[in-house]
Amino acid sequence: MVTISIPNMTCGGCARGVLATLDAAAPGAAAKVNLERREVQVAATDAAPIVAALRAEGWDAAPA
Repeated sequence: MVTISIPNMTCGGCARGVLATLDAAAPGAAAKVNLERREVQVAATDAAPIVAALRAEGWDAAPA
């Protein structure tokens, strides 16, 4: 499980966008959004490709 910080994820619409990006980048990987902390947890072992996919879509993503 990797945790990724996404400071510019501020609302439910943002969370849906992040989840859509994650679904495309890591199909079938379970993901859980925490809007309050502005983080997402993804069932994966390597954060780098997930962070790269999120950044490509405009999210300020970084491993937490």
